[in-house]
Amino acid sequence: MKTIFIVCGILAAVAVAGFLYVSGVYNGLVNRSQAVDAQWAQVQNVYQRRADLVPNLVATVSGAANFEKSTLTEITAARASVGKVQINSGAAPTDPAQLAEFDRAQGQLTSALSRLLVVAENYPSLKATANFQELQAQLEGTENRISVERGRFNELARDYNSAIKRVPAVFLAGIMGFKEKAYFTSTPGSDRPPQVQFDFNKPAPAKP
Repeated sequence: MKTIFIVCGILAAVAVAGFLYVSGVYNGLVNRSQAVDAQWAQVQNVYQRRADLVPNLVATVSGAANFEKSTLTEITAARASVGKVQINSGAAPTDPAQLAEFDRAQGQLTSALSRLLVVAENYPSLKATANFQELQAQLEGTENRISVERGRFNELARDYNSAIKRVPAVFLAGIMGFKEKAYFTSTPGSDRPPQVQFDFNKPAPAKP
């Protein structure tokens, strides 16, 4: 009987140690996953802030006489396309194709905004207005924030993805329901904000 008790004690100790070990692995992956999801929410927040600036920007620019209608149409359509791309806001995407679609839509809006600001160079009276200057400054700040938050998201996603592929987590992650997170894989330089500089003291270019 004494031997049986000893064996049972050893088995119980092994079971407890195993449970604690698996729990540690699980909790570590949960923490990493939650960090990625929290950062994904932050990425969406900064993109939403940019989208919220668009209506005011378009309204301000529309007041300029003879402003290019095609530019306004392009930016309005790009913002609408962004709104059609639905991704679960509670968790970071695990489907690379879904994230790529989201990124393409945001990229189109980035290009449209860049074009609008460049075209605005030809309208000195528009550039001189306080409202336009304030919106332009907010937009530039938001673009910089987007770049920072995207970079942070990629760092956390890669850290999490690496963790679920390392031993011993690689043997447990699938069973526990942990899936690889997608991350931004844009072409080099595409995640940087458009470099649009304004010189409000520069005279307007002569028209041919």
